[in-house]
Amino acid sequence: MSEVIRDMKRADADDVLAIYAYGLRTRNATFETRVPDWEQWDRNHHPFCRLVFALGHSVTGWAALSPLSHRECYRGVAEISVYVAEGFWGRKIGSRLLERAVMESEKNGIWTLFASVFPENEATLQLHLGQGFRKLGVRERVATLDGKWRDTVILERRSTVVGIDEE
Repeated sequence: MSEVIRDMKRADADDVLAIYAYGLRTRNATFETRVPDWEQWDRNHHPFCRLVFALGHSVTGWAALSPLSHRECYRGVAEISVYVAEGFWGRKIGSRLLERAVMESEKNGIWTLFASVFPENEATLQLHLGQGFRKLGVRERVATLDGKWRDTVILERRSTVVGIDEE
């Protein structure tokens, strides 16, 4: 069966949202508790660097960037999301998506990628650390999920390709 990482298409919306829904159900991927409709998902993500991992005709993972801020000074900073479908973990799909997303982000002028990960989600932490992210710190009790306070680990990857002039 062929494997390919390609740009996300509108036709992938149902698969992308279904994979996201699974992430929500795990309670270890995001503070969100409801799956948005496609229009909302689309508005919340950059129009570039939207990738899917397709195994044959099935989408088994995706990666996308969200603006960290809409202020002009942060135009090169984005938050990255990587999700892999249930039953496909441990196959390096997340690693391959993240590696490609880093390259695509740099082609689009992104100089810093951020990720916010629950500390219990050790696989995702290792995924990011393996792709050159570094741990900045822990936001303790930053928000609640299901009535319980949760921490998040903040990770950052600075581009070595997109120039940040040093003074």
